Order: sequence, then C-alpha cells, then structure tokens
Amino acid sequence: MTPDWAELDLAPELIHALLERGLNKPTRIQQDVIPLAMDGRDIMATSPTGTGKTLAFLLPAIQHLLDYPRRDPGAARVLVLAPTRELAEQIGEQAEQLCAVTGLSCLTVTGGINFGTHLEKLRKNLDILIATPGRLLDYLSDNKFSAEEIEILVLDEADRMLDMGFRTPVEQIMNEAVHLKQRLLFSATADHSTLVAFGRIVLEKPEVVLAEPPKRERGKIHQWVHISDTLEHKKALLMHLVRTFSGRILVFVRKRERAHDVAEFLSQQGFGATALEGGLPQAERQERIKSFSSIRQRILVATDVAARGLDIADVELVVNFDLPRKGDTFLHRIGRTARAGKKGTAVALVEAHDAEHLGRIERYLGERLERRFVPELRPQFKFPDPEKSKKKKKKKKAGKVKAGKRAPTKSHASKKG
Repeated sequence: MTPDWAELDLAPELIHALLERGLNKPTRIQQDVIPLAMDGRDIMATSPTGTGKTLAFLLPAIQHLLDYPRRDPGAARVLVLAPTRELAEQIGEQAEQLCAVTGLSCLTVTGGINFGTHLEKLRKNLDILIATPGRLLDYLSDNKFSAEEIEILVLDEADRMLDMGFRTPVEQIMNEAVHLKQRLLFSATADHSTLVAFGRIVLEKPEVVLAEPPKRERGKIHQWVHISDTLEHKKALLMHLVRTFSGRILVFVRKRERAHDVAEFLSQQGFGATALEGGLPQAERQERIKSFSSIRQRILVATDVAARGLDIADVELVVNFDLPRKGDTFLHRIGRTARAGKKGTAVALVEAHDAEHLGRIERYLGERLERRFVPELRPQFKFPDPEKSKKKKKKKKAGKVKAGKRAPTKSHASKKG
C-alpha cells in the first residue's frame, strides 16, 4: 500500500501544497529517496524519466532548511545542478512553488543570459540555488558567488552532465563547498559506467536507489519502426504520422541544421512547427518551448542538446527522425512521452545506414522493435538485418586475424631445428 505524504514526516505546508496540485501520494522514487535523504545519507538514485525525481530531492532539501533554520542571512545552503537551461528552469519553477508556501527563497541561474543579471539576487539572502554548471562556475571564478555555505548538493541527470563535459566544473564547485554535508546524484539510467565511477569519488557511503516504478506510475509507450529509403521518403513518413496523430509531437534530429530544415518543411505543409537547437539565444529557446507547451506550435523539432531536461506534459508522439548512436540517448528521447503513468507513442524512421545504430539500440532495450509499413509508402530497397550485419562483421574480422597468422616457412623451421 502506497504511503501518504504525512508518513514521510513532511511539514504540513508542504503537504498542503502537494495536495493542492493534485499530488495525493508519493511516487516510488519519492517513497524510496525522501526518508534516506532526510536522514542525511548520500544517495545515488536511478528512476525512469517522468516518475517524480524532482520532488524526490526538493522535498527533503526544503524540509532540512525548515528543520534547521539559519540564524543570519547568507548565501544558498542547497545547490541543485542541472545539465541544461531548460531542466534548470523546470526545477526552478517547482522550487518556487514550494518556497512560496514555506517562506524560503530560491534562484535559478543559467547561461544564455547577460553575465551579471543574477548578481543582485545572489548578494541577497538565498536558501536554494538551481543552476547550470558553466554559468555558476563563471560567477565562482569571478568571486561573484560563494559555495562555502552549501550543505546539500544535488546533481540532476548526472549522467548527462558528465556526457556534456561538466565533470571539471562540478568538481571545482564541490571543492569550494567546504561545509558540504550531503550529496544526491540522480539519473534515468543505471548502467552509465562514468557516472558509477564518478559516484565512487564524490559520494560517501551512498545508498543506491534503483526505483522501478509500479504499473500505475509507468507510462506505456507503444513503439515501432518505419523503414525508409531516402530523406524524401522519411519526410513522407513523417507527414503520415503528423496527419495520424492530433496531439503534441516531438521530433528528434541529430544536427541543428536538420532541425530547422524539418521544421520549415512541416510549416510549408501547413503544420505549426518550430525548431529547438543549442545555438538559439536563451530568450528565443524559452519562447519556442512555451509556444510548444501551450500548443500554439503543435510540433517541436529538436536536437538532443536542446531537448535534454524538457518536461512537457502530454506529448502524444515522439519521432526519432534521426536515430541516435547510443541506446541510453534513445531511451531518454522516448521518455519525453508517456510521463506520469500516461500512454504515449514513439516511432523511429530508419534508413539503411542506421541499421547498426538500430541493432545497438535494440540490444540496449533488450527487445526487437516492431517493423510497420504504410501501404502507399512501402520501402523499395531491402533493409539490412542488424544482427546479420553484426555477425558478418565478426566473421570478416576473424578472417583477417586468421590471415595475419601465417604458417612458418621451411627456412624458419630449419633454423628452429
């Protein structure tokens, strides 16, 4: 039986705020993490996207601030680091809602905004700081921010942070946090070797939480693959999907140029579409996300860098227009739909040159994705079988190794004798 919020020893004002938002019971990750965090333990937690990780770290951090109020005004005591601006802003929104009912203060600091914009607020009394590592390090290096009073550090989507090259900035910030008492690392995937190694360095006797959510929390994602011959064929398949589904559609591509190209193509066909990529100014990125959230633009075409941390309700369909190279990236992408127990659909459009990537993704998922065909858009060319291609490669490699081991000549044999 799922416990209610009161059983987690949270302050009445926090419980009231959660119930007001329709959050009647804690999710599995929240049940598992909150008691451990409130005991002051270091934690490495893994749970799929859309299962409530943000509240799993915000609630115990805020409860700590309420239980141990500061005597004098000062700098932030809780620091949450996120890999992208969008994720930081979404965490910031939830933190602001909870701070509003507890009398605490919080601030979100990201790049893409003029340097110095946050300085006035950083100088004031602050309880919780949510930030991207790069911009915070800029303030730290310029002596505009001090991490000395940080007691709790949260690394959200820590695996993505390391993938994006933020390990050094994170370590520098941690070195400055001389009064750090607790560290919490959150990730959507458990088999990230770099994250595991990093956790061994920065965590002290951590509790490892692998929270597989129950069926009521787990969104059901219907998945399949459309095989395509060419880019034009792929665009025709995308149009078929856009006409079939009526809700929000998130389309993933690999490069920023492709994001603009596909968004423009969809707009020319009469569909509301906008591109989201890392090179856009922050204000423009925020405006485009807002446009998609409010469904003014029904389709968002995004690169992985831009879409990391996006938490938009009711994305009906995720389309992998370009396949990623890694299985965990694929899992992260499709996790943008079927959030908080809802259903969703994910479709991959795959050309022959992506066969190897598809094979890698299917091995990572532990399942073969269903191949579907649109009658009038059937592929003309035979698609290579990823498993056969893999076996063929191994056989070819073994043959090369064998050819390299030549038998000894007679002259060598006679010398040996």
